[in-house]
Amino acid sequence: MARIVRFHEYGDASVLKIEDLDVPPPGADEVQIDVKSIGLNRAEVMFRTHAYMQGAQFPSRLGFEAAGIVKTVGTSVTSFKKGDVVSLIPPTDIARWGTYGELANVLARNVVKHPQNISFEEAAASWMQYLTAWGALIEQAKLTAGDFVIVTAASSSVGIAAIQVAKAVSATVIATTRTRAKRQALIDHGADHVVVTDEENLVARVKEITRGTGVRVVFDPVGGPSFIPLTDSMARGGILLEYGALSTEPTPFPLFTVLGKSLTLKGYLNGEITNDDAALERAKAFITSGLASGQLKPVIARTFPLEQIQEATRFLESNAQIGKVVVNV
Repeated sequence: MARIVRFHEYGDASVLKIEDLDVPPPGADEVQIDVKSIGLNRAEVMFRTHAYMQGAQFPSRLGFEAAGIVKTVGTSVTSFKKGDVVSLIPPTDIARWGTYGELANVLARNVVKHPQNISFEEAAASWMQYLTAWGALIEQAKLTAGDFVIVTAASSSVGIAAIQVAKAVSATVIATTRTRAKRQALIDHGADHVVVTDEENLVARVKEITRGTGVRVVFDPVGGPSFIPLTDSMARGGILLEYGALSTEPTPFPLFTVLGKSLTLKGYLNGEITNDDAALERAKAFITSGLASGQLKPVIARTFPLEQIQEATRFLESNAQIGKVVVNV
């Protein structure tokens, strides 16, 4: 028996229950992990509240990230063995390969022997954020030195990761945050400029920073009315990568701005990377190297024990954190 987090209906954090369950052995192409740490993500909140692309079949597991020790491997797995220290690249099915709990069966292709210099907590806080940021900024936008990039919701774990990934290729980062409370922290974590959107005019500040040219790349998980100032802040031929839908308001399509500047607006999911073997290997190489060198350093806002999974999720939803929320098992 293992303690596993499941939910039996959609709802707030109170629907998350820790249950004692028998976990089956891994499938032929799977690895079973003795979970030590779990990284929490907003996608899991959306899944739990029925606001995600995938629907739940109750009772449902959930969870995209974990780090731990291999307990056993499937019959066709040759790249891992019992005792290996590993972490997990987010799979495509949040329920089938859910990680909230003491044991998790996961696809072997999504398992990584992470660098020895990082802890279980840091490893569990790495792959969703860095894979998402790398795939959008490097693989798709081809971000390089000399580019300007706007990173919105910059105090989130993916936002911090995007700042670090962009700085790794010597791009200039303009981070946005709604209030002044997180401004200095974003500077401390590598942002070149911070725009406090409740107090400052984004378009005017970006024009000032870029000397009138605008930014070539925008990385945004919010959508909604902010599409207007974001596209107004972009350079001709720029690309906006939308990887979320945090705004509850409709997202307008800025037709004349898109036409006039020949902009690309692209929806992006990290499944575009995880489902492409070659791209996934490129991502692993970049991220593993960055973690080993310290150029990529996960920022952990707070840790919780598994027994406080509801409290951990509520903290994630509060937007009070800078960086990743981690649960230790």
